[in-house]
Amino acid sequence: IDKLRLGAVSALLSGRKDVIVVSSVSCIYGMGGPVAMQESIIKLKRGQKIDRNDFLRQLVTALYIRNDIELQRGNFRVKGETVDIAMAYSDNILRVTWWDDEIDAIEEVDAITFHKIESFEQYEIYPANLFITTKEQTEQAITRIQDDLIKQVDYFKEIGDGIKAQRIKERVEYDMEMIKELGHCSGIENYSRYFDGREPGQRPYCLLDFFPKDFLLVIDESHVSVPQISAMYGGDRARKKNLVEYGFRLPAAFDNRPLKFDEFHSLLNQTIYVSATPADYELKESEGVIVEQLIRPTGLLDPEIEVRPSENQIDDLLDTIITRSHRNERVLVTTLTKRMAEELTEFLLNHDIKAAYIHSDVATLDRVKIMNDLRAGIYDVLVGVNLLREGLDLPEVSLVAILDADKEGFLRSHRSLTQTAGRAARNVNGKVIMYADTITESMQKTIDETSRRRIIQMKYNQDHHITPKQIVKDIKTNLPTSGDDNNMPYSKPVKAQQAYLDPDSGTFAADPIVLKMTKEQLKKSIDNTTALMKQAAKSLDFLQAAQYRDEIIHLQDMLDKKEQ
Repeated sequence: IDKLRLGAVSALLSGRKDVIVVSSVSCIYGMGGPVAMQESIIKLKRGQKIDRNDFLRQLVTALYIRNDIELQRGNFRVKGETVDIAMAYSDNILRVTWWDDEIDAIEEVDAITFHKIESFEQYEIYPANLFITTKEQTEQAITRIQDDLIKQVDYFKEIGDGIKAQRIKERVEYDMEMIKELGHCSGIENYSRYFDGREPGQRPYCLLDFFPKDFLLVIDESHVSVPQISAMYGGDRARKKNLVEYGFRLPAAFDNRPLKFDEFHSLLNQTIYVSATPADYELKESEGVIVEQLIRPTGLLDPEIEVRPSENQIDDLLDTIITRSHRNERVLVTTLTKRMAEELTEFLLNHDIKAAYIHSDVATLDRVKIMNDLRAGIYDVLVGVNLLREGLDLPEVSLVAILDADKEGFLRSHRSLTQTAGRAARNVNGKVIMYADTITESMQKTIDETSRRRIIQMKYNQDHHITPKQIVKDIKTNLPTSGDDNNMPYSKPVKAQQAYLDPDSGTFAADPIVLKMTKEQLKKSIDNTTALMKQAAKSLDFLQAAQYRDEIIHLQDMLDKKEQ
């Protein structure tokens, strides 16, 4: 993340006009000022006369660290007349070679092979940290930190809390020693107000300060991004409050914060809000200048919406899932609670449906893998609560089922329903089923808006003789996971495994289904059974875990024989 942030800042400081930065809402968090960063840029030119030691001092000022043994990102090493710099924002290494006191060559080399990639006549080296200061600023900052430390220690002593006074004194004095000796310390951003020369409460610099005045900001999924920006300041302050009150940080830590919403708004120049369901704020800011983008290049339509009674909704859903599964299509199901999602998943598994659930308790990396497995056909159904919404591109999903759609609230608002329904818009057979006993205002808005869009899309296709085409998208493999198999959701083992709970190994090995398994199927079965074994052990069902262990041993033996 740091490398990417430094790469974005260095591109903006270069003065290029063709820079596109993709960021989360974290772009409003505090960082070093653009003036200090600009002043710390080291400009090199082939043939330039510069003493090598002076250059090394400039690198240290730019917060690069000398390391002649192991060259890591943000380090540099010196070998004779050659200086290798592992730039903080690049995967390659910059090699600068001297002849006497003159720069003889500036080259970019591969970080592993050290083969030359490119030669340069001139080059700019950007700082290795987003919080950069001059020596004078550092001295002034240390003086101000010491003054505030004395005040905070006196405050804790006045209220009779000597432990907190000692804690803050030791911590800040250690940080000051690190800053004096190395120019930085762990958590230096919490002292950013002192280095920037800001007054208490004054807004920090952020990524937006590095853009030129005529920059364009595009806020994607603005109906959720804008509220996130509004909430960032309050969440950050609540977290910092305990650190300050218990003597872990000086009150200046409050000023290392994200921007308040009005501060963020004051930095905007030209803004495009992008959303399928714009909120009232975006509509007001747009002042009626709204562009609709309803036509897809593939000619696909918004999904048809059908309302079915909630009575026997689970049985009806099961029949519908089986139909879609036979057509090799995938299904998304949304419930109101995490417990309902887990119980529905277990119900589907018991009816031989390959299902999994996904909610906030599932690790982020595991969520990505689960959704990829859904596309690959390892699962036919994915059950969720509030994560099956914006940004999911699952072309194989042809059905979205919304349980208890008439329960008005955050999860069943007009925007939530529309966003959830949109997950079926990537499939030529896309359809949405809302299970409800009454049609709420939110449901009606979603149905009306979807119908309006479908009419426009169908007319366009008819006028231009376009036949809707299914989206074809590659499925990623070898995705990283959290590494904790215990966090993986319920998954459906292959049918052969259900008969393997009998400890009789002879019966197990003679099972005709097992004997006909391919090597790939055996490997997949071993992986699935391993996950089940760990889940059983976590639930303290050690007998079940032991049976799964025996299954794995027999499956591995069969796999070894097939590979011989």
